[in-house]
Amino acid sequence: MASVKVQQAHAVGAAVAKTKLTAFEADLAKYKARLDWSGNTAQVKGIGVSGTVQVTDAAVAVNLELGMLARAAGVDAGKLQNSIAKRLAAAFAG
Repeated sequence: MASVKVQQAHAVGAAVAKTKLTAFEADLAKYKARLDWSGNTAQVKGIGVSGTVQVTDAAVAVNLELGMLARAAGVDAGKLQNSIAKRLAAAFAG
């Protein structure tokens, strides 16, 4: 399995940080994946992908595992990691 790990620092607190992840959640939905929240941790569930999103008062950490189906579909772990990093940076900019 290929791993994708992205961490984004922020200074908005955990509750506000979760609200800033709505665009990220919408992007996941395009790929038939979703976040199932329990407190400040979400399980990522989808075809060919699993993992977690953890929100703290100072950072958001995304840890994904790409399964064989994702790789067979041509998902490049490096490109996905860069895309997630850019989206999180944009969400917390300013």
